[in-house]
Amino acid sequence: MIHQLLAEFMGTALMIVFGVGVHADTVLNDTKYHGSGHLFAITTWAFGISVSLFIFGNVTINPAMALTQVLLGNMTWTVFFPTAIVQVLGGVVGSVIVYIMYADSFKHSYGKIDNVTIRNIFSTAPAVRNLPRNFFVEFFATFVFLTSILAISQYKTPGIVPIGVGLLVWAIVGGPTGFAMNLARDMGPRIAHAILPLQNKADNDWQYGVLVPGIAPFVGAVAAALFAKYYLGI
Repeated sequence: MIHQLLAEFMGTALMIVFGVGVHADTVLNDTKYHGSGHLFAITTWAFGISVSLFIFGNVTINPAMALTQVLLGNMTWTVFFPTAIVQVLGGVVGSVIVYIMYADSFKHSYGKIDNVTIRNIFSTAPAVRNLPRNFFVEFFATFVFLTSILAISQYKTPGIVPIGVGLLVWAIVGGPTGFAMNLARDMGPRIAHAILPLQNKADNDWQYGVLVPGIAPFVGAVAAALFAKYYLGI
């Protein structure tokens, strides 16, 4: 179990190094790829998740997927809780690594880039704030995301799951809420933003963080498990 928890921790941290790292690279001043845009960012997210899955193997790197596995009988509750905790911690550590890597660029961006924009390097935010609709968007995106992963995982060709999940992320990332679909992806970096020595930090918006990328993915996980079990026969 210790080995599996370490894999979940490191896999999540690496995913965040890729994902939060590419946001830092495209948003902050004096970076190699400043202003490269959304396509560059989602491509890095997608392939970064594929790499994490190739390295660490049978990991969920997502508390919502871990809950789906519990509901499908593939994981116990006693394993789920430490798994979710280490995934969030991995999100924190991955974000701290990104901050260290881009510390000079952060310094060159203070007072020049909006503090909310800097916060959003770490965590997701809605294009239009409407909490009930934001909740539904995140729920439905997670439902589609997890159901698709479960369907992809039925193909036993070696390497198909990491590649398939990467392509899925490439297709689905974005939308009205930024599509966290993963408590660890949002809460870990959001916690890191709260504790890192950033200047004039924007509010962390815990209300949104807990409700939308925090709770909604778990509701999506329940729907995905029910659909997978009773319709797909998984």
